[in-house]
Amino acid sequence: MSARIRQLRRTLPSPPPPPEVEVSVTDAARIAALETRIADLEKLVQGFQDSVHREAQRQEKRVTDLEARVEPAALAVALSKDARERGL
Repeated sequence: MSARIRQLRRTLPSPPPPPEVEVSVTDAARIAALETRIADLEKLVQGFQDSVHREAQRQEKRVTDLEARVEPAALAVALSKDARERGL
């Protein structure tokens, strides 16, 4: 089987080499400008990701706190305390 594969590889023509591209000064300047813009965009995206992560953590903490307050045992304690304070 491997001999067949080797034989097929030998008979297939090799792909042509990639063409050499001349880069002019204006192209080099444009490429540099694009690289700078991409770097700036990457920084913006990272900042946005950090912001979204922090907000998600804040929301998760709020939900956890609310769940703890609404838990039946905690709710019973809070209602009992409120009733005592109001004199009910």
